[in-house]
Amino acid sequence: MAKTFNATKYQILTKIVIPSNLSTFINSLKVNIGLSLVGVISGEFLVSKAGLGYLIVYGGQVFKLDLVMTSVIILGIVSGLMYLAVLLLEKFIIKTKKFK
Repeated sequence: MAKTFNATKYQILTKIVIPSNLSTFINSLKVNIGLSLVGVISGEFLVSKAGLGYLIVYGGQVFKLDLVMTSVIILGIVSGLMYLAVLLLEKFIIKTKKFK
């Protein structure tokens, strides 16, 4: 319909496509926050000499459960804070009503 009114591709993108897909984009961010940390930690399991993934592996090898659990708790806190940041971004975008 926008093309029948001679809208440009940029206008179609900014006025129709982005506003209609914004909720999908934000929900994808919410899901992928945790998955990004899983990727980082699994990479640290394999090749790192430092980091939380290394501490988890090292703590498991030398039977230091406190080291392992501290690393897991830190990961939980970091992922919770990142999720909260995405929620705040979503509330800010909804509050501006620019995309409604």
